[in-house]
Amino acid sequence: MSIPIIDLDKLISPQSSQDECVKLISACQYWGFFQLINHGVPDEVIENLKNDLVEFFSQPLDAKKEYSQLPNSLEGYGQAFVVSDNQKLDWADMLYLQICPTESRDLRFWPNHPASFRHSIDTYSSATEHIGLSLLQFMAKAVGVEPKSLSSVFEGQARGLRMNYYPPCLKADKVLGLSPHTDPGGLTLLLQVNDVQGLQINKDGKWFSVNALNGALIVNIGDTLEILSNGKFRSVEHRAVVHPSRQRISAALFYYPCQDLVISPLPDFVKDGKVKYKTISYQDLLTEYFTAELDGRNRLEKLKLEP
Repeated sequence: MSIPIIDLDKLISPQSSQDECVKLISACQYWGFFQLINHGVPDEVIENLKNDLVEFFSQPLDAKKEYSQLPNSLEGYGQAFVVSDNQKLDWADMLYLQICPTESRDLRFWPNHPASFRHSIDTYSSATEHIGLSLLQFMAKAVGVEPKSLSSVFEGQARGLRMNYYPPCLKADKVLGLSPHTDPGGLTLLLQVNDVQGLQINKDGKWFSVNALNGALIVNIGDTLEILSNGKFRSVEHRAVVHPSRQRISAALFYYPCQDLVISPLPDFVKDGKVKYKTISYQDLLTEYFTAELDGRNRLEKLKLEP
């Protein structure tokens, strides 16, 4: 089973925009995931980031540890979602960087090796900036809502890049690269760095593997966007599995809302007067997300109001 494919060129073109918007809404409502093609990020920008990521993660551990996370901080090299000494850890290392706004960058965690790495991340950040905002506008437009109603929540706000390294594991069926979870933010753009697949999504209670198209970006809806849209768009549980003999590398770009946002369904999405989610501050949502083990969609389900 393959997730929908959305063509950004067709969304933008007046001749095909309406038909492609229908596909986009279907993808956001029923899948929460889609592959984005013709997204406008130059091949060279993607290839440079991929090459630098492979080189960074292939370094000896000591070299990577120069950029280690500090206590109670996500930024840097290490692992995420470690909340106790007795939990089963995910089979992965990661490098997480705050990439926007530019003045929020903490260059202590930005690797100097490979020498082009910082430039590659900066260029990729610039080249992808418009994509999330464009998609949010098309999503709103497609459901008959003011196009800027969603994008204005994320415009000029923080974005983060999590680069994931999943080493091979002989007992691959006994571990997970990343436990089942949903993403807390607005949109996520995932770049598959090498040709080893590993992303799986939960559809109708079954796990399905996603085969990333070469050059495509895999887009998924986050919890904040599900709540803002009053459940019109779905934040879907997903996980990463590992390969018995080959490493897998990916890079996830997160679009975050304003840090002091109080999240509740936007009036434009509550046409029938039925609010389906409790109100929660974005900070509380993040605190819940990062101070407990990943648990699929459970946190999001608890925010739903009784029908």
